[in-house]
Amino acid sequence: MHLISVNLGRATAVEYTDSEGGMTGHRKLPASGPVRVFAPGPKGVAASGVEGDDVCDLRHHGGDHQAVYAYAREDLEWWEGELERELPGGLFGENFTTSGLDVNGAKLGERWRVGPDLVLEVASARIPCQTFQGSLGERAWVKRFTRAARPGAYLRVIEEGRVSPGDTIEVLHRPDHEVTVEFWFRAFTTERELLARTLAAGDALEPSVRDKALAYVEKYGNDGLPHGG
Repeated sequence: MHLISVNLGRATAVEYTDSEGGMTGHRKLPASGPVRVFAPGPKGVAASGVEGDDVCDLRHHGGDHQAVYAYAREDLEWWEGELERELPGGLFGENFTTSGLDVNGAKLGERWRVGPDLVLEVASARIPCQTFQGSLGERAWVKRFTRAARPGAYLRVIEEGRVSPGDTIEVLHRPDHEVTVEFWFRAFTTERELLARTLAAGDALEPSVRDKALAYVEKYGNDGLPHGG
């Protein structure tokens, strides 16, 4: 398992985003050398945890629980077959393009060492937005991406470090619960009856996300049915 590329985006003015100033750093290009990765701070204030990577919509992106976005080369290749076009690393907005790692099968709270120093923890899945659709130029892309349930993982930084293309990735810890990236994604998009089960991920859940799951359980119960019905 290794890192194919570390991808950085520069703020660019586009017509298809509702972020402040009409700017986005979604389309990313591979960096040629080492890149520092750090814990950026709280969402809404901080941006990317990857040095040199621009995040323009702090309402929905960036912060400690979305410090790094990883997507597997294997999933990009699957999409190449579906879309009948080449998809270079960074086109999906991912900071890390990986090889040999089942990113969507990773569990929330799972920890990876990337290179000699960086330690990351799987925090959630990427939810597609209109900026992603506009950047890729595919009609109904948000719906299509959601149906495929190959979202890629958001990660938080446990130990800061520098990474370079070709660095190895090692799984240091894999929790004993069922909440994978794919499971989390389905729970918060197409299969909301799974929301109660995401609570098994415990402290690995972002607090605001845990609150949403708890609110759902309060309203519908653990089985996804309204109380009293």
